[in-house]
Amino acid sequence: MKFVKMIKLRPLLISLLIPLGLGGVVGMVLAVTGQFADYAELFQPPLSPPPWVFFVAWVILYTLMGISSYLVLTADKPVGVRSDALWLYFVQLGVNLIWPVLFFYFDMRLAAFLWIIVLIALVVKMLVSFWFVSRSAALLQLPYLLWLIFAAYLNGATFILNG
Repeated sequence: MKFVKMIKLRPLLISLLIPLGLGGVVGMVLAVTGQFADYAELFQPPLSPPPWVFFVAWVILYTLMGISSYLVLTADKPVGVRSDALWLYFVQLGVNLIWPVLFFYFDMRLAAFLWIIVLIALVVKMLVSFWFVSRSAALLQLPYLLWLIFAAYLNGATFILNG
């Protein structure tokens, strides 16, 4: 029987609070400034989900990110390997948090589309890096990668439909 590693509550909570907190702040700022309402007025591409789906999806994805980063942080691997993977995690998280500002606040849909392509590339690189530290952490990032690909479709189609 495998030994089950004890959960370190403080690092887990911090790992969860970072993406959920930062994502929540960006979402609140965009909601307060009315940016989501402006988006609802645009022509929507086929397969566009209802607005509530975005909130639910991002809460789930940020939670998975937090758990994933915790698994990397506490993995039984050399510090250098873990820190390289976490560095990629924080870079992609920063890039992630800029995308909604470009797309919603500044209405820079083409720039946001190019930005999300860069984000997807960073997430693939992060996922590979996580794989060498914790396969579970890497697998937890797959829904995020798939959602980003879908978001890139929505972003690109919105740009095309709305000029």
